[in-house]
Amino acid sequence: NGLHPPGVTLFLTFCSVEFQLSKQYGPVFSIQMGPQKTVVLTGYETLKEALVNQADSFADRPIVPMFQEFGRGFGLTLSNGENWKVMRRFALSTLRDYGMGKKTIEDRIIEECSVLIKKFESYEGGFLFSSAVANIIVAILLDKRFDYEDSTYIRLLKLVSENTRLVGSSSVLLYNMFPALGFLLGARKTIIQNRDEVFAFINATFIKHLRDLDENDQRSFIDSFLIRQQETNAYFHNENLKTVVADLFGAGTETTSTTLRWGLLLMMKYPEIQIKVQEEIAKVVGSSQPRIEHRTKMPYTDAVVHEIQRFADIVPTNLPHSTTTDVTLNGYFIPKGTHIIPLLSSVLHDESQWEKPHKFYPEHFLNSDGKFVKRDAFMPFSAGRRACVGETLAKMELFLFFTTLLQRFTFQPPPGTSQEDLDLTPAVGLTTPPMPYQLCALPRF
Repeated sequence: NGLHPPGVTLFLTFCSVEFQLSKQYGPVFSIQMGPQKTVVLTGYETLKEALVNQADSFADRPIVPMFQEFGRGFGLTLSNGENWKVMRRFALSTLRDYGMGKKTIEDRIIEECSVLIKKFESYEGGFLFSSAVANIIVAILLDKRFDYEDSTYIRLLKLVSENTRLVGSSSVLLYNMFPALGFLLGARKTIIQNRDEVFAFINATFIKHLRDLDENDQRSFIDSFLIRQQETNAYFHNENLKTVVADLFGAGTETTSTTLRWGLLLMMKYPEIQIKVQEEIAKVVGSSQPRIEHRTKMPYTDAVVHEIQRFADIVPTNLPHSTTTDVTLNGYFIPKGTHIIPLLSSVLHDESQWEKPHKFYPEHFLNSDGKFVKRDAFMPFSAGRRACVGETLAKMELFLFFTTLLQRFTFQPPPGTSQEDLDLTPAVGLTTPPMPYQLCALPRF
């Protein structure tokens, strides 16, 4: 059947281990995770060939215990086949209908920026970034805005945050390799309990929306789904509704808020970069509200935002894929149904693509004239069929929140802490947030 990828047997494997193995075995290699053989893809050229050039062949999600138990084949993130195609098409078109990439959602983000600034002026600790970012996707999904102190909102954010951490834990990896051990692992039980609590909130919400539903006055993603539910379509049922809304809420909260937390930590670590960003904001925007239209006139700031995403590398292993058919990649035969890990971290730190891959270096996104340049190896949102559906929204949020915060504040370490003391070691989970840190936000005007 052809040459199979070389590899090793591992009991547990992590991103850094996989990255090192690629240096020994090449950009395509296999690891034995319990009884399951998994193929790891590394480097820009290999991931581009798989996820973009052979997109259909690498488009599925694998059938693993935690995915099956959590997603049950419904929703957007973990489903396959026609269910996934229908939900993805609906999500993309409906997100655009409710303003993704348009001025309407930009205005929502700017309103939330104003609230966030006031909280920074008076608040200590808490889920500030998560609260601000989540309110944008909540506006689209539910046509609602939560106060940051709302107990239900705080609880939802904690549930999503905890599940994001636990899904990437060694305990869940162990469960996926040896399902019979599931009853011994507390993480599995907690993840399902958290999911069910989020589902209960979504259930109660769509019941309210159904009661007031007006086909001629659709105000939210849920409204649009409920309208489609009245048609003859096997996929617009309540299980898909709950799961799609939960998928979008989680994805629309954790990654962007985590990136912003990295952004402020890096601005404290590299104050000379923070100063250059503030100087560009002052030159282009002054004291006015930053808007998306300013981005093309602010190449250095745009480069810094992109470099934060590249350097922070918050979803290093990506969610795993699965092959939909027998396929050949880089000369290796990969059978249908093989589990695939496209190592996004290896692309964002590919030494053949980045001048200083392991350094925070905004010049990665600037040419010799200081103009912003797009980079093909910039893949924080993945690529191909499974690329993030909210990429456009996330980019708007990152630029507007980041520039507004740096326009209004200078961020410094607390007294007694130097730049050298700031730890850039990430925490472990499905995403890799920075370790908890303290900062001083000094008002600039």
